[in-house]
Formats: sequence, C-alpha cells, structure tokens
Amino acid sequence: MNRSNGSSVDWSITHGSTPPPSTPSSPAASDFLQLNADEAPKGGLSDWLVREIRRAIADGRLPTGSRLPATRVLAADLRVSRGVVTESYRRLVEDGHVIGRGRAGTVVAATPLSAPSERRKAVGRKEADEPSHRDASGVFDSPHRLDTFDTYRAAPARIDLSPGLPDLAAFPRTAWLRAERAVLAELTPGDFGYGDPRGTPALRRAVAGWLRLNRGITADPDDILIVSGTTQALGLLAEVLHTHGIHQLAVEDPCSLGARQHLRNRHLETPPVPVDADGISVEALRASGVPAVLLTPAHQFPTGVVLGGERRRALMDWAREGGLIVEDDYDAEHRYDHTPVPALRAMAAEHVCYVGSISKLLAPALRIGWLLAPAAHRQDLIDAKRFADLGNAALPQLVLARLMESGALERHLRFIRRRHRARRDAMIAAMRTHLPDAVVHGAAAGLHLMVTFPPGTSRRLPVESDTELAASALEHGVKTQPLSWHTQHPGHPGLVLGYAAAQPTAISQGIETLARLLPTTSPRART
Repeated sequence: MNRSNGSSVDWSITHGSTPPPSTPSSPAASDFLQLNADEAPKGGLSDWLVREIRRAIADGRLPTGSRLPATRVLAADLRVSRGVVTESYRRLVEDGHVIGRGRAGTVVAATPLSAPSERRKAVGRKEADEPSHRDASGVFDSPHRLDTFDTYRAAPARIDLSPGLPDLAAFPRTAWLRAERAVLAELTPGDFGYGDPRGTPALRRAVAGWLRLNRGITADPDDILIVSGTTQALGLLAEVLHTHGIHQLAVEDPCSLGARQHLRNRHLETPPVPVDADGISVEALRASGVPAVLLTPAHQFPTGVVLGGERRRALMDWAREGGLIVEDDYDAEHRYDHTPVPALRAMAAEHVCYVGSISKLLAPALRIGWLLAPAAHRQDLIDAKRFADLGNAALPQLVLARLMESGALERHLRFIRRRHRARRDAMIAAMRTHLPDAVVHGAAAGLHLMVTFPPGTSRRLPVESDTELAASALEHGVKTQPLSWHTQHPGHPGLVLGYAAAQPTAISQGIETLARLLPTTSPRART
C-alpha cells in the first residue's frame, strides 16, 4: 500500500500542542466510521475505502447530507497518500453517492439502496416474509408499506428518466418572486389567520378561469376545493366513498402504481379494467359491476392513449346509470401533436369528480391541486379536508392566483411546452438510433413515453423482466420505471421513460445505456 506518515496534519489546530510521534505499531485508523486501513487487502486500498463508505451510506450510518472528512485529514488518519482518498472520493462522486462542493466539502448526495440485490428488490419485489399484497405483475403493493417509490426516488442516478416531472430547472422564479412581493404588499394582518378550508377565494376564482379557458370546464368557484395535490384528492375521495358504502374503485390497467397504493392504503380495492388503443374498455367496466372508476382520459398513464369518442359516449351512458368517474387530468396541458381534448367533467359534471394540479405545470413541491366533485359529495369532501389540515397554506395559493390571472402561468406553459417538445424529440431520435426495434407509445402529449419490446424484435424481454432491466439501468446510473410496476395483468414488458426533466444530451446517453443492457436475440434465435 502507498501510505504516508501524515498523521500529524492539523493536530495543532484541534489540540493546541505537538502530536505524539508515530510508531510502526500505531494503527492506521480513523474515528470516521472506525476505519482501519490495516484491514484493507494488499494493493486494494482505494477499492476498500470506496466499499466501506458505500456500505455506511447504504446502512444509514452516513445519511443524506453527511459530510465526509477532508481528503488530507482522512489520509493522515489512515496513514495513506492523499491521492488514495482523492481517487476514492472521485469514484463515489461518479456513481452518485456523494457530491463535491468545493470548499464546502464532500457530502452524501442521497441514500441509495443497500446493495445491488436490494436495489433490484426495490425496483421489483420485496422479501417474501414481509406481509404484502402482490398484484398479477408481482409488484409489492402493500397498503401498509408505501416505500417502493420513496426508496427508488432516494437512489442516486447520473441520468434521471423517471416519469412525472416537468422541467424543474425552468421554474419561473422571477415571476413567482414578483407575484409574492405583490401579494405580501396587499395582505392585511387578518389575512394571516386561519382561512377557508376550501381554499382562498382568489385561487378558486383563478382556477375556475383556468379550467374554463384550458379544459372547457364551466365551474363556479364555490364548486372548487383546493387540495395538497392529486394524492390528497384521492385520499379524500377514498374516505368519502367509504362513507357512502363504496369500497371498490376500478382503475385502468395499466395504471399508476402510486395511485393504486394510495387508494389501497385508504382501504379501497382497485380492480383492473383493460385499456386498448381507444382507452378503457367500457364493456369490461360494466361487466365488473364496480360502481366507480379512476381514469386518465386525456393522456392515459402510462400508455398515452386518448379516450376515443365512442368510448366517451359509452362511458357517459355508464355514468348516467349510476356510475361515478374520477378524472385525473394530470398532464393534459402538455400536448404537441394533437388537438385539445375536452375534459370528461365538461360533458357530465354531476357524474365526474375532477382532479388537477400544478405539479406538472410548475413543480410538485408546491403541493397545490384542485378537486371538483358532484354536489352529492361536495360537502363531505369539504368536511374531510377541514379535518385533514384546515386547508392549504394561503400564501402560495395567493401567489399562484396572481400568476394565473396575470397571464404569467400561461406564458410559462407555452415556454416549457417548447422545451418539453424538444426533449421528447431528442428521446425519440435516441430510440431510433439505439433501439430501433422498440415500440414507442404516447408521444403526442405528456411528459413521458411508454416503450415496449414485443416478441419478434431483435431486443426483447421476457414478461416482467423489465424490473431487472430497470434495476440494472439504475446500477449504471440511469433511472427509469418498469412498465410491469403499473400493470395488474401480465402484458408486454417495457419501460416508462420521462423526458421533460433531463437535458437532450443526457436523454441520448440514457437511451444508449439502456440499449447496451438489453439482451439481443439473433435472427436465427428469433425463428
């Protein structure tokens, strides 16, 4: 090993005296993680140090934000050359475990999964002895353990192609600050007290105007309930449906795993109804006998299918016979290659609970959404919101209302739509170059693509092995989501790839990495 007797470095700073002399028998050890360089294999000091720090991050001894010792300090403690520690830190930066912040030091970036095998469990399945519910795809879907997404989100990745995020770097900070200053200048002391649990009147008026212009929905501000995003809207709806004796909410298949988890956590069963090229099968929905259904009709998640006109009419007939539709209009504003599709709420207000948010327009961190419900459920939902949190924070609501009414939000939407289109085009171009046999779905709108690898292509996946592909991609620094996460019945394996939050160069590199990881079947093998 290349070691140096540098243990005297900085002793006088902390102890105010001359350090004791080093002796050949003194341990090459550090208080940091109780590291002892004498335990490292001969010739593998850097590998050993990287492995020990990764292990400490994985088991929680080094949580997110923890600062690593300065390279010269750790080198002195371990009696090794500073280059060994510098090289180890460089490798940790490259694989996403830590971030170098110059004079601010080196800190843990995010707590990844504990090992490659654990990484694969998080993307795919959990331990067999954990109490769980598994759907047909084998995805861990316990109503009591909702850590799948949380664990996955915390895992560091050099290129993040997760679906569901807009271009967060484009957040209109200047416009937001300008609106916030204007709002604060107008507020009276009384405005800082408890407000209406339905939301501020200003935001409810602004949302009514936004929906009228952008989604064809005519609504009175009193019809609108401001909520903490779509997640809270689904939770409140589940609570109210239970009180009305509804214990099943059918979902599209495929459908967002996160939505299913939240509904099951509120003790609602989520029977699947198949989706085809025209959207949900209304015939299958009717045959299921389920009284309510959750839909994403403007841009079905994850397939990207738009609910066809004939299906819409059949769905309206089903609703008028007593069915309830929960419409998740999660990214309808992001369209590129087709004309706007009106919301179902615009067609049958008394049969549709409409849910929207600004998570895909501005940022999920703001936690602002809206819920429009039929009159039969409206007061129950307001009561549930009141008992949940007394209402959303007023100041962000007032700022958002100002952005909506001033036209700033509309200008921001036009701006990010251009950026999103360019990134979508970059992803499709990368697919053509590196994965020409893959089938791309849902490219006309939204923030993600669904990609499948059907039988007969040169690169194909056995059913459900998309979880292995996603896990392997994560280990190579690229984060995606396996399609089988979002299905309840077996289907074509695939990936759900977000493009809005990544730069075009990173998108291309991510797709190239996926192509290298996909198994290739020769023409002879395919026959």
